[in-house]
Amino acid sequence: MKLALFGFGHMARAAAAHAAGAGHQIGAVFTSRNTADVARMLPGHDAAIDFSAADAVPAHVDACAAAGVPLVEGTTGWQAREAAVRRVVDERGAALIYGANFSIGVNLFYQIVARSAALFHGLAGYDPFIEEAHHAAKRDAPSGTALALKDILLRGLGRSDVPLTSTRAGHIPGTHRVGFDSLGDQVLLTHTARSRETFAAGALLAARWLSKGGRRGMYAFADVLDDMLAMERKAV
Repeated sequence: MKLALFGFGHMARAAAAHAAGAGHQIGAVFTSRNTADVARMLPGHDAAIDFSAADAVPAHVDACAAAGVPLVEGTTGWQAREAAVRRVVDERGAALIYGANFSIGVNLFYQIVARSAALFHGLAGYDPFIEEAHHAAKRDAPSGTALALKDILLRGLGRSDVPLTSTRAGHIPGTHRVGFDSLGDQVLLTHTARSRETFAAGALLAARWLSKGGRRGMYAFADVLDDMLAMERKAV
């Protein structure tokens, strides 16, 4: 694949390294220094991956729609603009995959937490909570992953709120904990990212899924995993 990158921070660099290792080409990297070149340089790429800033997401979606380039949106903190983004994608026949977290393990963790919430639903004496920690340079707090976990718990437990705490320190790639605490014991579920490689691998997987499938519309990363699992089951 020939890929374009929006942003070139830690995650974008990890995606570039993973792409190069897998034999893909990085055709263009767009940062604040060369935004004027996007319309000219973006067409012809198989997909674009965005790990930039939340405020830039609508412009990147618009640019990819105009260029006919599928977009993998890995930036978090833009969900308040989701309706406008979805409208652009639908009206212009674009293709976009978004996710609070592109780690395959985290997306399976979502399912584990959803099942746990169903088990604890209606069980008196167990209080849920969420803890998340990331590196000091991460812009948004709480993380998009933590907010997704909170939504899962709210739906599964039928509660109006779940306590959520955030830590920003050092170089932590990302840790998320979901707990159910009672007077007598505590159940703790934890996902710990060891490196950004896992997120980069998921983003590349999403880019391949979009570019090869000729798909149009807006998809969650979970849709990619569900489709892959369905294909594997058919192959067995």
